[in-house]
Amino acid sequence: MTEEATITDEAIDRLRQRIGIPEPHPVAPHYVRPDVDAFRHVAQAYGDDNPLWSDESYAAASPWGGVIAPPPLVGGDSLIGEDEVTEVAPEWRDLMGGDPLRGVHAFYAASAREWWRPLRPGRRVRRRNALVGVLDKASEFAGRAVHEWTGQVFQDEHGEILSAQYRLMVRTERAKAKEKKKYDAVEVAPYTDEEIDRIDAHYAAEAPLGATARYWEDVSVGDHVGPMVKGPLTVTDMICWHVGMGMGLYGVKPLRLGYQNRQRIPRFFQRDDLNIPDVMQRVHWDPAFARRAGNPTTFDYGRMRETWLIHLCTDWMGDTGWLWKLDCEFRGFNYVGDTQWLSGVITRKFRTANGGHAVDLDLLAENQRGDVTTPGHATIILPSRSRDSGVVLPDPPGGARNLTEALGAIAEAFADGSAAPLR
Repeated sequence: MTEEATITDEAIDRLRQRIGIPEPHPVAPHYVRPDVDAFRHVAQAYGDDNPLWSDESYAAASPWGGVIAPPPLVGGDSLIGEDEVTEVAPEWRDLMGGDPLRGVHAFYAASAREWWRPLRPGRRVRRRNALVGVLDKASEFAGRAVHEWTGQVFQDEHGEILSAQYRLMVRTERAKAKEKKKYDAVEVAPYTDEEIDRIDAHYAAEAPLGATARYWEDVSVGDHVGPMVKGPLTVTDMICWHVGMGMGLYGVKPLRLGYQNRQRIPRFFQRDDLNIPDVMQRVHWDPAFARRAGNPTTFDYGRMRETWLIHLCTDWMGDTGWLWKLDCEFRGFNYVGDTQWLSGVITRKFRTANGGHAVDLDLLAENQRGDVTTPGHATIILPSRSRDSGVVLPDPPGGARNLTEALGAIAEAFADGSAAPLR
């Protein structure tokens, strides 16, 4: 019997020594110089029809004076950003080699985002990547867990520091599937015509707030945001998602390029019923393979629901608002056939350190069975009636002037506990 990998103090210490050390991202960016077409493709990938992202004549009359990128594009794991650091420095290679927790189960549990400046069309973007936090945690599924937070920061070719994304990988001493079979009893029931009509009616009523200003003075703690509907989820929705968002961290590609990818990461491929090697990522579109992996059917990506929560916020705040922060946890699968109802509530109104007017929101995505799959939070900056110059954009952490300073400030915030991406 093979002994299962365990989490040790030595492994955690080695991980912590890696905090802040820059390294290349494993995948090249999907968009090198994203233009208005890229903005439109990304927005359409998650069902967003706001003309601010792609209609140049409409956007010219907005407070931004032109098209800006939809927030999901400005970061987003492998969407944009050419590596500022293309290889690990020689003095760090021994420390950065291998995985100190090799064999310990890992799953993508949460994401957090910050946006400081808009991305304009046609600009190249640099990114800097590093581990920013290692937290020793108790686990619901095992005696010990480690929360690994990796950070990416982004800057455009004009020197504007744009955004950051933080990704949480939870490492546990034994796989969740061995301890809890909570997905075994999930059944996606057929919809009645009346249920589809209700969803369609909701879609027909949805629209972005657009050019109408939502002023800070006009909102109150306890106000509700949404609801917005996403679903019933289909494989077609995921195909459209990939058209805009690319194929993600494993660089999935077709035909000869797929063969080349298989030579690079052979363990990511498994044989299908025809003995053809195919990517493990097909759990998202191949029902039989999803069942082999212990799920009742195919399911979405957590980051799809992250972009849906972003859409909820941007529709509500309108063209005059600014989405500053958003985080969410991926607590449950969203299966093909599921419908997610998104909503939020304002929990705080406050002034930012640089004089802006902001609100905090609690967010959630809940499926038709009443399960909360994706709780989260957001901070939105709104225009104020006391100002006539629009929103006050937030400053990068620590007043950073470049990616090195930004990533350093983020790592410091994780270390002293002031970074709270999952409040």
